[in-house]
Amino acid sequence: MIPIPRNPDIIDWITVLLFFSLIFVVVAKNVFYMRFSNFIILPFNNKYIFMYNKKERLINWFNLFFGIFLVINLSLFIYLGIPILFASVTTLAPIVYPLIIGSIVLYVFFKLIIQMGNGYIFNSQKVISEIIFKKISYLNYSGMIMFIANILLVYIFKESKIVVYTAVLFIVLVNVIGWITILRNHQKFITSYFFYFILYLCALEIAPFILIGSYLKD
Repeated sequence: MIPIPRNPDIIDWITVLLFFSLIFVVVAKNVFYMRFSNFIILPFNNKYIFMYNKKERLINWFNLFFGIFLVINLSLFIYLGIPILFASVTTLAPIVYPLIIGSIVLYVFFKLIIQMGNGYIFNSQKVISEIIFKKISYLNYSGMIMFIANILLVYIFKESKIVVYTAVLFIVLVNVIGWITILRNHQKFITSYFFYFILYLCALEIAPFILIGSYLKD
């Protein structure tokens, strides 16, 4: 028998990453139990939106915990999904993962600056803050879908396109529910600035996905 050297100190960085991200959810659940209980049923019940829309809308620890959880799992979902969906890409080097995180953080920061700037220009900071809060809430909820998908892709159904497509379907569904809620609750505001709303929708919500899709096809 030829001895095979094994290094017990080697740690699967994805496992560490998933565990690290889960800590933020556990902390959020224990520190903000009632808020978490309402948040977990968000797509089926708007109680969370009505209860927390008027207080601490954007800057609070609950949003911060779930925001970090979202960024970690969204980046990992993209990292795992690219080699699965595109045959030309076999594997991605681990160094690509922090680049994905950096790109997402910059994009989100850029969007928030523009959105808050629009609120200041049109003297509608309160309404814009409410809209951002609702968008972030549904987007943060999507992070849990990505977390489950990441676990399935890493440990159970490796390289499964079905898992990726199913996760994307649920992510889109959750955020569509969020957009329907926004449109329904802010009809007058959107109608008053309809042209700017369409411009914002095309420039910051739709265009990035088109550009990413075009880049990946190439």
